[in-house]
Amino acid sequence: MNRIVKHHVPVGELPEHLREGLDPAAFATVEVTVEPDRAIEDDVPMSLDEIFGLRDNFSSSEDVAAYVRSLREEWAHRER
Repeated sequence: MNRIVKHHVPVGELPEHLREGLDPAAFATVEVTVEPDRAIEDDVPMSLDEIFGLRDNFSSSEDVAAYVRSLREEWAHRER
């Protein structure tokens, strides 16, 4: 979620609908938080079959070990 906070904002510089009922000579803290996209919230949750379909399929423990080794080598290379 994106959020912006501005401190010590002159109330007189705020849009009219936000400064209604406030002293224009005063100062305010303004926080803006972007609301999540409603389309994302309305999506149907994934089924277990869909979730399991996203994982890597290894045919043996040797495949798993080789994959882990490759990840370790990749991260070791990045740290250099």
